[in-house]
Amino acid sequence: MECEILRDRDPRWDEFVDAHPAGTFFHLSAWRAIIAANFGFEPIYLLVQEAGQVRGVLPLFLVKSLLFGRSLVALPVGVYGGIVAADEPAGRMLLDEATRIAREHRVRYLELRGNPYGDFDVSANANGTASAWSRKDLYVTFMGEIDATDEANLARIPRKQRRMVRQGEKHGLKAVFDNGRLAEFYEVYAESVRNLGTPVYGYGYFQSLLAEFGDQCKVLVIEHDGKVIAAVMSFFYRDQVLPYYGGASKQWLQLAPNDFMYWELMRYAAAQGYKIFDFGRSKEGTGSFNFKRHWGFEPKPLAYWCYAPDGQGIPDTSPLNPKLQWAIRIWRGLPLTVTKSLGPHIVKHIP
Repeated sequence: MECEILRDRDPRWDEFVDAHPAGTFFHLSAWRAIIAANFGFEPIYLLVQEAGQVRGVLPLFLVKSLLFGRSLVALPVGVYGGIVAADEPAGRMLLDEATRIAREHRVRYLELRGNPYGDFDVSANANGTASAWSRKDLYVTFMGEIDATDEANLARIPRKQRRMVRQGEKHGLKAVFDNGRLAEFYEVYAESVRNLGTPVYGYGYFQSLLAEFGDQCKVLVIEHDGKVIAAVMSFFYRDQVLPYYGGASKQWLQLAPNDFMYWELMRYAAAQGYKIFDFGRSKEGTGSFNFKRHWGFEPKPLAYWCYAPDGQGIPDTSPLNPKLQWAIRIWRGLPLTVTKSLGPHIVKHIP
């Protein structure tokens, strides 16, 4: 058994991820080119094989940030990541190699993001580096089953939230799936993240997602009187649908477009035979956390493991960090054209 850095795309990588119960959409090899091209992060894709058979994978990226220093992350821009291995020896080999690379590149920290389908036990396999590892429990993830019928899915939603879904229907909102409307999606999304105080990704990044993932990536727009007032880009993987990048125009929130949008996405997924609605990660105490709870989804802990080679503290990149509140307030007040111009440059320094 040997561990190597994958230099070129290898079909065996995705075959292994697709077949493994803990494989996630963010472990697919297409992210390697997407993230490298759009953010400038250096991919270090680790693969363990034995007699030509893949035994484990770890999609690492080296991030050189002016804001937070050097880091190794599996996986930037993804909510999930970490080691996917056939057994403990393969996983331990990946962990050992990742810590070695972290020391070699003198990174401030190595971060392995959580996996709701089965985390590799870092604490039990860290060998002599166990004391340098710490667990972050900042995030939870929300996942729920999708039934085959609208009636069953609607019945699972708490009464108050069902009323919000019907609010959108009452106002005549219209749901349209159309990847050709990426530009309209981007305008709504860019406004929404600006209002949250978050730098937006560049338009080219979303073009890359559509180009690389094809039918596994879909844009849904919500119209009111012919105008797009909400939109979401979702990923489809195995039996799961993952609404990932979404937002709504602030001036139309009284029409409950977000509630209508996610219900229409759930209806579409059910009709296509998908079984799991993955609402993604949130931080406790945030608006998105409360929104997902109101849908009847229960939070599931999503542990992130961090390794500090030199014992330095792990930087708090969360928007909840009080030290970042001043920057968030300033960002919210900037014109949308300015945030769309500056955002893609800033996100290259946020792992």
